[in-house]
Amino acid sequence: CGDVHGQYDDVIRMFETCGWPCDTNYLFLGDYVDRGACGLETITMLLAYKLLHPHTFFLLRGNHECAGINRIYGFYDECKRFYSVKLWKAFTNVFRSLPVAAVISERIFACHGGLSPELRSVEQIAALQRPAEVRDAGLACDLLWADPAHGLAGWGPNIDRGVSFCFGADVVEAFLKQHDLDLVVRAHQVVEAGYDFFAGRRLVTLFTAPNYCNEFNNAGAVMSVDDEMTCAFQILPARAVACPGRRYPLARLATPKQRPTAPPPPTGCTPAHGDLDKAAPPPPLQLTPATAHAKAPSRRSPRPQGPPGAFLGRGSSPAPSPPPAHLRPSTPPPRRLAR
Repeated sequence: CGDVHGQYDDVIRMFETCGWPCDTNYLFLGDYVDRGACGLETITMLLAYKLLHPHTFFLLRGNHECAGINRIYGFYDECKRFYSVKLWKAFTNVFRSLPVAAVISERIFACHGGLSPELRSVEQIAALQRPAEVRDAGLACDLLWADPAHGLAGWGPNIDRGVSFCFGADVVEAFLKQHDLDLVVRAHQVVEAGYDFFAGRRLVTLFTAPNYCNEFNNAGAVMSVDDEMTCAFQILPARAVACPGRRYPLARLATPKQRPTAPPPPTGCTPAHGDLDKAAPPPPLQLTPATAHAKAPSRRSPRPQGPPGAFLGRGSSPAPSPPPAHLRPSTPPPRRLAR
């Protein structure tokens, strides 16, 4: 399978068409996230299938399984919006451990991007250390970024992408002859029919996301290989309408801890300040002709009221009221001075 780019509906449609992972072996060539609306659902489902079927379900690394790419093209924002940046970092650590190439039955070489001028033997790929970051040049970079180019002989700069190389049909033929292989399978480029041959059918490009970004009218394709190494293609036709955005609530995929709810307060009791968000809102103010100009009650504490004529400025308090009569100090009667 080629790029799926977070198009969860189309991955489900592919499984329904080609067989579910419990009955079919799968090799994905990378680019599971970014661009599409459901990258989290897509990569979570694929990793779950990898755990369920570790010996028949395989995931290669694509150029979008790099932090510097999915930080820009949507996956980072998706993780941050629905969960946290910590989750994005956890996925990044998983992506750094994915393999970058595979060999099928010692006859088919598979990778996401293309060939590399530094690739002398397949054992070089097995010697690459993981987990690892993909640099701007080198063997791992070319396996994730290189592109075939019609009319090119040998190697040339990849001007469209600004990284890695382009290679011609002669490079493909020399690589297959040197390593006794029959076919190179790669992804990385959207093609109208879902698959496209190069170098006299010695290389094929797969793209499994139909209606890519809801901007192209391309089909998706999956290449199947039987026990006799006969290759066939199953097509996912382009949809007549655009794929909807996220419609799978993430709460169904995760099981967050339920916050314990406090018992309801007795009737007539005022909820505590910590439960104000659970209290029912007060009934709306009914405006009648008599109260049409009435103001809503203020939540501020009432200003202190003093006796008439008392000045209550900012920070002042009302004059104290006289104490009760029984608490007033008794004053002796005035003395009469004897003459």
